[in-house]
Amino acid sequence: MKTLGLALMGTGRMAHVYGPKINAHPGLRLEVVFNPRIASAQKAVELYGGRAMDDLVAVLADPAVDAVVIATPTNTHVDYIEAAANAGKPIYCEKPLDQSLDRVDRAMAALDANPVPFMLGFNRRFDPDNNALREAVRNGEIGRLNMLMSWSREPSPPPIEYVRASGGYFVDATIHDIDLLCWIAGERPIEVQALGSCMFDDQIGAEGDFDMTMTTLKMPSGALVHINNSRSCAYGFDQRLEAFGDGGMVQTLNKRYDNLVRWDNRRTVAREPLKHFFLERYDRSFFRALDEFHNAVTTNRTPSATAQDGRAALAISLACKESALSGRVVRLN
Repeated sequence: MKTLGLALMGTGRMAHVYGPKINAHPGLRLEVVFNPRIASAQKAVELYGGRAMDDLVAVLADPAVDAVVIATPTNTHVDYIEAAANAGKPIYCEKPLDQSLDRVDRAMAALDANPVPFMLGFNRRFDPDNNALREAVRNGEIGRLNMLMSWSREPSPPPIEYVRASGGYFVDATIHDIDLLCWIAGERPIEVQALGSCMFDDQIGAEGDFDMTMTTLKMPSGALVHINNSRSCAYGFDQRLEAFGDGGMVQTLNKRYDNLVRWDNRRTVAREPLKHFFLERYDRSFFRALDEFHNAVTTNRTPSATAQDGRAALAISLACKESALSGRVVRLN
């Protein structure tokens, strides 16, 4: 197996997700951890290995760096994509590409001018259960797809500082469901209708954002897609999918710490709470996404979850936001 030396860009929460996954992969080697604040990079190196560097030009010129993993804040993604593409380095970038379509187009122009392998980290595609549901749909196990539904509810609202920089709930959260469900359905919507409300955190409402949304996408085939999002959920991280067709239905169920079903004189079914958050629920998916990137780069093929997928998901998310704010159906080209 060919080994790729990686530069991990950033040292925040997502970098600490990818650091252990890189070390666990037999075909990946953490060569460099980059952060303009060298002390932060050194702390990450103590945990995961590699060399701490604060000079971006030197990182991208380093012959030991075969590819980069961008796990920095969203508003820096485009700058790092441009720099890495100009240096000829394959790129794995955490999603979303950006919150602005204009800036996404800037990144795509850099990738067009420097056609390096590029993969966007839509990790939920690589969850084994989600992948199995897609295969069942694509193999015709439920006949023609009529309806596709997802429930994606978080345990508690994030800090208000995060909300202010998130781009809004549709761009921050619903975008993951949009990409996943369009990928499962094999098509993108011709129109969207969304509603939003704020029922859990008044600070979020004061920012003009939502903490609870319902979204409907109408596909060219006539299939309807429903997305149910909430920033608060008393029983944990609620993540389910259902695909309904004229020949049957398939579902994914929540992951629990304990799947034991109990029967006694006090209860007939009781289980432990759901896995707490996405870092636990989707732990395997991050490794599988990096594995896809490794295979694509080393076999010279286009990675799945492309920049075009990222742009489409952002455009649909922004249309959902427009629909929720205006109360209108929004048609898409």
